[in-house]
Formats: sequence, structure tokens, C-alpha cells
Amino acid sequence: MGGHRRGWGGVAGMAAACTLALLGALVPLQDDPAPLSAGRPAQVTWAQYAATQDGSGTCTQPERSLDPNLGSTTGAAVARIRKYGKLKVGVDQNSYLWGFRDPATGDLAGFDIDLVKAIAKDILGDENAVQYLTVPTADRIKDIKSGAVDMVVRTMTINCERLKDVAFSTAYFTAGQQILTSGGSSITGFDDSLRGRTVCTATGSTGQKKLQGDRHGADVMLVANQLDCLVQLQLHLADAVFTDNALGAGQAAQDPAVHLVGKTVTDEPYGVAMNLADTDLVRRVNKVLNAYRADGSWQASYHHWLEADLPGIKPPVPLYK
Repeated sequence: MGGHRRGWGGVAGMAAACTLALLGALVPLQDDPAPLSAGRPAQVTWAQYAATQDGSGTCTQPERSLDPNLGSTTGAAVARIRKYGKLKVGVDQNSYLWGFRDPATGDLAGFDIDLVKAIAKDILGDENAVQYLTVPTADRIKDIKSGAVDMVVRTMTINCERLKDVAFSTAYFTAGQQILTSGGSSITGFDDSLRGRTVCTATGSTGQKKLQGDRHGADVMLVANQLDCLVQLQLHLADAVFTDNALGAGQAAQDPAVHLVGKTVTDEPYGVAMNLADTDLVRRVNKVLNAYRADGSWQASYHHWLEADLPGIKPPVPLYK
């Protein structure tokens, strides 16, 4: 996969961040024309979906997903994608190391993008048979439910609240919320050193939910995407960013003037999010993830993109209903 990409520091990094932060709407990222008809997934409720898994209608371990060995991996959803000819995926193009436009090549790249390519390769036989669409943090669930995308692969945390609206694969990475701030700041972490300061986080993120419960006396700034928070920090309009340490590490790699402080204060298992009705697609993605972990692809992508900034992380063990 080549060498680990570093940089975007200083003025160039800030200019790139500001440019990318302006791109928030759901828009295609490829110039080739889309196939004529995509179809839409059926709509089901959380209770119906839960009944297909454990019959309880409750959520006790949200990381548990559908076992690919206990149901179809080639049903209506996979057939819909094959008929369309492309996998429609909601991604980020603003998160360095995860999903971003490589300024050297103009191509989408990152840890999430590597996974998207593996899923497309398995379903369609071509890792490039993907229609990428930018999805702001707050619109991820809406775009899945409407059928605008088949799935979202965008550092999206699996939790019980979101399982009411979308289905998730097994976890493919585990992160945690942490404070990112500028060098020389007196802020020491997610603690009372935030009192009277402005903390930025993305609307609809788990960071926003955590700050709603305990903001340590801080003023909260909400933006569409986490990269917008880095811009606010660079412009001195925010004193700190509250985000997943995985995203924070990417922002620190972009701009050496910022760094993570304190400890992580949550567990954030990332999953591929899909429509509740697309149970065969959930199982198919879980099958892909099993192979992705077993054949060394996960480890290769992690080494290329993340290990330098987030060392010592292993692929999560899959949990099933």
C-alpha cells in the first residue's frame, strides 16, 4: 500500500481543511454516470429487526450483529446492488487517514475507504464499482433510511440509540472520545479545565451526546463535520475539539500545532451502518469483515494509515446475536 502519508501541516494544511470543510452536502464524488435505477430498501421498525436477531426487542450489547453463517448473504439487498451495478456508500472526504481526498492524487483514500473497496470487490467483483457520496455526520442515518446510500462507512459508532434506526455490521475498529487542543493550552482533558472554554463537536455525534450530559462548564459549538472543528480551533474560535481519538489523531497528523490530551472517556466501536431491512447485506458485510481480519487486510490497512498515530490496536473480535 506504499508509505504512510503524512503532512497537510501549517498553512497548506489549514487551507486544505478549510476547503474540505465547506463540502458537506450529499453529493457524488465520482464523475462517471450512475446506473439508471437503484431501487430502495424496504422499511422496517426496530422491533421487527430485533425479532430477526434475538426476539427480545431490547438492546443490551449493540456490537452484536447478524451471523453470516446463520442466514442468507445473497438476498434482496445484494441483488439490488448487483442490478444497480455500483455500491452506493456514504463516506467522509474530510477525515485525514480515514476518508479524505488525497491532495497529491485527487483520489479518496484512508482506512474506511480500504474497507469500502473490499466490500465492493466481494459483492460486485470490482473494488472500484463504488458510487461514493459525501454524508455529513448529522445526515448519516437519514440517508441510510431513505435509500440514498446502501451503507455508511464513516467512523460511525455502534450504539443502542442508533440501532433503533439502522443496522450495523460487527465492529471493525474501537476508538474513544478525547479532547484535542492547541499546543500551549492549559486544557488537560475532558475535565474541569474546560470550564469557560469553547468546545467544538459535530452535530449528531457521540461527542455531542456526551457533552449534553456533562460539559464541565464549557460552551459547546456544534458544526456539520468534525473537520470544521479543526478549522475553528485553527482560527482560535474554539479552544478545544471533542471527538473520537481516531479522528483526533488524524487531525493532529494534519496539523502538528494541535494534539490530543487526557484520556479517552468513552468506548466507540465503529461499524458499517445499513438499512434495517437489508439483513442479507448486513450478513454479507460481516462475512467480508471476517475475511478482512483473517487474511491480513485489516492489519495492512491499519499499518499503512493508523499505526503511527494510534499504536497497539488490534482488530475487534466479532460478536453475533
